[in-house]
Amino acid sequence: MAASDELGAITKAFSGFGVDEKSLISILGKWHPEQRQTFRKGTRDFFIQDERKFERWDDRHVIQLQHEFLRFKHAIVLWTMHQWERDARLLKEALYKGPQHNVLIEVACTRSSEELLGARRAYHSLFDHSVEEDVAFGIHGPERKLLVALVSSYRYEGPKVNEETAKSEAKFLSGAIKGAAGNKNLIENDEVVRILVTRSKLHLISVYKHYKEISGNNLDEDLEGDLYLQETVQCLCKPQAYFSKVLDASMRPNVDEIKKEAVTRIIVTRADVDMKQIKEEYNHKYGVSLPNKIEDVANGNYRDFLLTLVARGY
Repeated sequence: MAASDELGAITKAFSGFGVDEKSLISILGKWHPEQRQTFRKGTRDFFIQDERKFERWDDRHVIQLQHEFLRFKHAIVLWTMHQWERDARLLKEALYKGPQHNVLIEVACTRSSEELLGARRAYHSLFDHSVEEDVAFGIHGPERKLLVALVSSYRYEGPKVNEETAKSEAKFLSGAIKGAAGNKNLIENDEVVRILVTRSKLHLISVYKHYKEISGNNLDEDLEGDLYLQETVQCLCKPQAYFSKVLDASMRPNVDEIKKEAVTRIIVTRADVDMKQIKEEYNHKYGVSLPNKIEDVANGNYRDFLLTLVARGY
């Protein structure tokens, strides 16, 4: 391989999600000191030169590469965990890093009642706390009541839906959203929270349908002013669209590490659940297949592992 091609291959191996281990081994392992110096001088995105003409790694890229080398390991560890432990650890990490309200909502609203109960039990065993008390302690804004109620919920999962009640609640939500226009107190409306945290998913899908008939808009579209309520509705009523949206946002150029983590989280947690529907939704919405997108942005063992999991949704 020509020197310029090797430089390009190594630069690509260090870029994107994960690293291309095979290229790093086959090329870097045989480079002489002069070739490594050429690499340092030719990749100023990675290396900087101080006032003493000393060449060194840019600290930002050192931290980034540490994340990228660990990405494959993290995906493997998550995949091999029991689902309850995995969700419990995701909830704990979401509280520790931010907190990340979207992950709390995602886990609480896209799992079955038994799965969420299992995650709460695992949380007890792992951390000697309940997830409810940690959410209540760690969240201080008006969204606390919603989030505590979501992680505490145990929804009915049978087939029965009272259409008249669903229509009445859709009418109420329409009025509440219009009444909250210009204000930021909708999330503090106890009746809005009650509907979203106690009703079955089938019931809420019916509410979603009636809301469209009443208002002419989708419920989540009218909740753009309140991200937490919007994400709650999306996770409960159209989870595949939600997951596709988050995956797309997490694979865009120059996203931060917190957003990048969503790629592993979603693909690992949904591979055995609804990956086929997520792939269909992603292709429909963004005009590219999810496997092809992963091929474009990911590298090495991490890429291969993601593609293997995505292929399970056939």
